[in-house]
Amino acid sequence: MENKTQEEASTINVSSLTCIDLANTNLHQSADALKQACLDCGFFYVTNHGISEELKDEAFEQSKKFFALPLDEKMKVLKNEKHQGYSPVLSQISDNQIHGDYKESFFIGIESSNDTPFCRANIWPNPDVLPGWQATMEKYHQEALRVCKAIARVLALALDVDGDYFDKPEMLGNPLAFMRLLHYEGMSDPSKGIYGCGPHSDFGMMTLLATDSVMGLQICKDRDVKPRKWEYIPSIKGAYIVNIGDLLERWSNGIFKSALHRVLGNGQDRYSIAFFLQPSHDCIVECLPTCQSENNPPKYPAIKCSTYLTQRYQDSQVDLSIDKKQT
Repeated sequence: MENKTQEEASTINVSSLTCIDLANTNLHQSADALKQACLDCGFFYVTNHGISEELKDEAFEQSKKFFALPLDEKMKVLKNEKHQGYSPVLSQISDNQIHGDYKESFFIGIESSNDTPFCRANIWPNPDVLPGWQATMEKYHQEALRVCKAIARVLALALDVDGDYFDKPEMLGNPLAFMRLLHYEGMSDPSKGIYGCGPHSDFGMMTLLATDSVMGLQICKDRDVKPRKWEYIPSIKGAYIVNIGDLLERWSNGIFKSALHRVLGNGQDRYSIAFFLQPSHDCIVECLPTCQSENNPPKYPAIKCSTYLTQRYQDSQVDLSIDKKQT
């Protein structure tokens, strides 16, 4: 308990992150800036991304309408075994947590009628209850995927491979792209293991995050320093927060960092929309040729994307089968 109290005492700073302008025609200049951000902490902002404020605002409004529904209505779209659908409060848990996260969420994948390890037909709220909801989310999903693919091209240059390296069919030509609507509530108390979202790193390649103006997101730039130092990441109007995930850290042989982050609730309702990009489920993730040498051999074994993600999802989820039987 004493160590946790010391850790909380170090949460005093607001972090300053690199901003990447996606309209910059000098891609190598952007790649140099992005490389430094990924060496530092793996978090950065992107601007001039092309997602209109109108679409973003509509997605947030529709998200709020869903979470404002009675619980029994939301439980009609309880998540399936592919994690698509609604997850109630306390259904997701990170390491060293006493309780699950004090957040509820709704998970949307790429629309598919064919079962794959991570895709099937999405679950949607009743259109009579939430008219226009599905169309808004599908449009936002499409736009977020476009932005992530643009960022991936700059990331490729930052890793000293061709700009279209990740565009291959087995990588981002057929990606796993998931969107999670999030609603946080309550007061966090890390000394008691109570979080809006507990400390974790993201599983995949990258995450594109839109937040409202309520502060809560914190990052830890160096997880090995004790006590850990946590810094707030503010929302900037017109910009998205981006962080690289564990799969990209593996691809880069640990050169690029997938940072720990968490969300602390302050008693206010807080909303965000996270878009998670992973390569195709058949993709073999192994050290890039530019990130290894005789003196720096690969640190991680090659692994199939679907194998890796399945284990990570299983480790972070609370079993909701009992809830499903009761609905």
